[in-house]
Amino acid sequence: MLKSIVVAALVLTAASVTLAQSRAEQPESRTDQNSLTAHAQLLEKAHKGGIDIYFEGDSITRRWGATDYPDFLEHWKKNFFGWNAADFGWGADTIQNILWRLNNGELDGVHPKVMVLLAGTNNVGRTVSPAGDDAKVEDITRGLKAVIDIMRAKAPEATLIVTAIFPRNDNSAVMPTINKINANLAKFADGKKVRFLNINDKLADGNGKLFEGMMNADQLHPAIKGYQAWADALRPIFTELLGPPATTDHAPPPTGDPSAKTPVTR
Repeated sequence: MLKSIVVAALVLTAASVTLAQSRAEQPESRTDQNSLTAHAQLLEKAHKGGIDIYFEGDSITRRWGATDYPDFLEHWKKNFFGWNAADFGWGADTIQNILWRLNNGELDGVHPKVMVLLAGTNNVGRTVSPAGDDAKVEDITRGLKAVIDIMRAKAPEATLIVTAIFPRNDNSAVMPTINKINANLAKFADGKKVRFLNINDKLADGNGKLFEGMMNADQLHPAIKGYQAWADALRPIFTELLGPPATTDHAPPPTGDPSAKTPVTR
């Protein structure tokens, strides 16, 4: 009897885990007021037009072109001024949250020529299941495919650059999970309208150990050196697709964290 109860409990636990992990392709709104205010700001940015390059993602993307990270913003301008690039990343977003934002107007009517996507690390997290992460890999892959599909549907003429999830060393045990997801992402690229960009060999060694100076102290978010590695890989693609950067830029002004009272320098 006791054995039957234990087995039943294990089955229910496994089912609960599966249910919790089967949501990456389901849009989900952030509920905190700061994120909702940021969404309103990003909607306004989208409606202003003048955007040829559209960056989408979580905090790794957001910090690069945000007013509350002036050092990173200056680096962004140095690399992308003249290409009319705009940053639509938002911090702590999961794939579900990004899907919700895309479903609720942040890409509507923008008509970019190029889009850059980097997302998924917040779904990976910093823990590994004792039973293995195959279910997580499948779930995140489905979620990212959903993001790719909606971005392609809303901007069918644009070339989408899907960036591999960056290595992270806050817990190196998650690197096999990240590598498996990235291998799946590579299969979605056709080399034309959807391209896969993996710069992880510039950020870390073959074992996933980050090179010195690539990330901040949290071992997750890029430092200037890490962002430069990303820019070095993007710029030739932008030049191929758009030509060299112009001497003027028509992208709308950058936004930032509505709650930020003082800029963060790194």
